[in-house]
Amino acid sequence: MCICIRIYICVYICVYVYIYVYVCMYMYMYISICIFKSLTIIIINIPLLLKMNWAAGTQCVAKGDHRKPKPGELAYHKGDILTIVDASTKKGYYKARLNTSGEEGLINATNVREREALCVDPSLSLMPWFHGKISGPEAVCKLQPAESGLFLVRESVRHPGDYVLCVSVSGDVIHYRVIYQDKQLTIDNTQFFYNLIDMIEFYSKNKGSIATTLLKPKQKQGTKSAELELSKTGWLLDITKLKLGENIGEGEFGAVYEGDYMGQRVAVKTIKCDVTAQAFLQETTVMTKLQHKNLVRLLGVILHKGLHIVTELMTKGNLVNFLRTRGRSVVNTDQLLRFALDVCEGMEYLESKKLVHRDLAARNVLVSEDSLAKVSDFGLTKVDSKVSDNAKLPVKWTAPEALKKEKFSTKSDVWSYGVLLWEIFSYGRQPYPKMSLKEVKERVEGGYRMEAPEDCPPVVYSLMRICWEQEPRRRPAFHKLREKLEREMGKHIPGSECRDGIRSEDTS
Repeated sequence: MCICIRIYICVYICVYVYIYVYVCMYMYMYISICIFKSLTIIIINIPLLLKMNWAAGTQCVAKGDHRKPKPGELAYHKGDILTIVDASTKKGYYKARLNTSGEEGLINATNVREREALCVDPSLSLMPWFHGKISGPEAVCKLQPAESGLFLVRESVRHPGDYVLCVSVSGDVIHYRVIYQDKQLTIDNTQFFYNLIDMIEFYSKNKGSIATTLLKPKQKQGTKSAELELSKTGWLLDITKLKLGENIGEGEFGAVYEGDYMGQRVAVKTIKCDVTAQAFLQETTVMTKLQHKNLVRLLGVILHKGLHIVTELMTKGNLVNFLRTRGRSVVNTDQLLRFALDVCEGMEYLESKKLVHRDLAARNVLVSEDSLAKVSDFGLTKVDSKVSDNAKLPVKWTAPEALKKEKFSTKSDVWSYGVLLWEIFSYGRQPYPKMSLKEVKERVEGGYRMEAPEDCPPVVYSLMRICWEQEPRRRPAFHKLREKLEREMGKHIPGSECRDGIRSEDTS
């Protein structure tokens, strides 16, 4: 009996020791793996942390969810856009603001990535799979080696105005004629599309009436995929998170809608025409470089049935309509001066970036909920000053040298700013009233200048006149104009820091 008990105790002790040793080894391995992972993350992020020196206003994209923040930290979801407010005293952390809610808190710099500016690159294409006018045999050669689902789109040689979708299927290439009728595209007279981007998006998800879904685009040599570049730099937004609201504007190139993106009120410019969308890609690339309180802020781009440019919503509309609908009884001289200064500061920033707007006018200035004026519509903005396209120029706002020689510069923007000042202080009147475009060209070239608007401060009219100097070199820089406006504002509203130039009747 005693022997049995002893054996039982020995077995029990052995099992206990075995379990203890096994658990200790397991815990040791688990702790070692955790330490190794942590050290790996730290080592990987050391170069990143050393490089990070984000200034206030820098926009970042969340790499993943952060749903359980510590006290003082900010909660966010993957893909959220955050704006750096200030560097934290805690190393590797920044104080940031969540763009959707305006909430502020600390973020770990390793959990986000900076939104990079897109380079202005002519090879950047919304349709890298479009090869232009090539023949069927050429298309077959380009789709080698054969790979099911590999595709390209070309212009039809036999049927001008139509297109051909060429798809590789089981070692063969099938050519589908894309017919253009009633301003829409179709392959089978059943499914219709507004543009090629819309069509390719559909057949990439649905087989429809073709032999296979489109799996892989054959990229044209010398082009880059805009979709990949936008995604890589953090500017491509998710269509499923956008809710479109009412139409708030209709233009030559598309419509503008009010919308909601992840809880933030936004404006969405939609462009459905392929060619126009490609042209507006330039506006997008320019806007990714710009961060200023007096420029309309780009939130991102959506590629779905065309191009959608998503910006902050400016609830009070464009400046010309704002002034016309309110007038002198609501908007006083102090507020007019503030609008003039807002635009001047925005243009001074563009000047510092060596960018030329080329279409500065009150219609392209938008007003925020708190009556801050912001320059918008960068569709014509160029880094260089010489243009070779035949774009329709806004004659009444364009400097003589730009009309005559197509020579644009910051100095031609200064001329346009002088006309914009006239619009502001005339409460949104059309410049050069009752004059035809031809007459404006001739008379301005001959030295004619508009008279001062009613009740316009003499100092402001003198600014208009120096903006309208015939010789570009004699026009002031925007920082000089800003200084003069600030002095004039100091006379009207000494010590004022608020924006109360709009009387209480304005409740919009």
